[in-house]
Amino acid sequence: MAEQPAPDPAARSGEHPAVRVRTDDVTIGYDRRIISRHLSVDIPEHSFTAIIGPNGCGKSTLLRALARVLTPTAGTVLLDGRAISSYRSKEVARRMGLLPQSSLAPDGIRVADLVARGRAPHQTLIQQWRESDEAAVARALEATRLTDLSGRLVDELSGGQRQRVWVAMLLAQETPIMLLDEPTTFLDIAHQYELMELLRTFHEDGKTVVAVLHDLGQAARYADHLIVMRDGEITATGVPDEVMTASMIEEVFGLRALVVPDPVTGTPAVVPLDPRSVAPRPVEPGSSAPGAIQHAVP
Repeated sequence: MAEQPAPDPAARSGEHPAVRVRTDDVTIGYDRRIISRHLSVDIPEHSFTAIIGPNGCGKSTLLRALARVLTPTAGTVLLDGRAISSYRSKEVARRMGLLPQSSLAPDGIRVADLVARGRAPHQTLIQQWRESDEAAVARALEATRLTDLSGRLVDELSGGQRQRVWVAMLLAQETPIMLLDEPTTFLDIAHQYELMELLRTFHEDGKTVVAVLHDLGQAARYADHLIVMRDGEITATGVPDEVMTASMIEEVFGLRALVVPDPVTGTPAVVPLDPRSVAPRPVEPGSSAPGAIQHAVP
């Protein structure tokens, strides 16, 4: 595997983990429409960060700014302690990869050929395709369980298989940071969890994963760092056990809910309240019954 760039020592602060990517008082938007002002947020090294919030709150806009797809009109995005604008494009592409919300494959392209496009940042006019590129593609296909489909046309695959191909292309890029914008959109529930498990594997292998997610249960189950957004602002950051509360969900999403332990993982799970009935009686303190209520909105 290609050698990964080490984070700048300046990104470290005391006993806190290194920060790979940071926005420092940025203002971002499209044309003259501002989405977020004075946005400052850190992406810790080796974290699985989930960005959550209601539709239109600025999640994807923030991700695009982190990836240098969108240039802030004010403030700075830092990558490993340096302004991301100071890097050459291929340098950025060797450090972080982005899977956008929707991707279209060229007509007639085969799986292995699309995955191979992830190697573009590692090639030059002098050094084109090398054995290291071939090995990286093979590893990406194996990790996403696509080796047997490598010769198939992408447009012949199911939605879940196609999404795995895009993830494989991102993986073949061999970046220490992976950014994914709503990667489970349009997938059925089985394929959603299959993809989330795959992302957890990448995280456990040492990658920094940042994903915009809609499913709060999936965000709490798989991420170890949450960023909560509303109306273009950061309203909370931190570990799921502290951030995922009933009061936050009502404030940010306008949804009355209980937050209970997931019976499988113990991570916070969100249970919407029935608006036609009164809130259930809280479980007695100290109860260890399955599904014991952690937080409830009165």
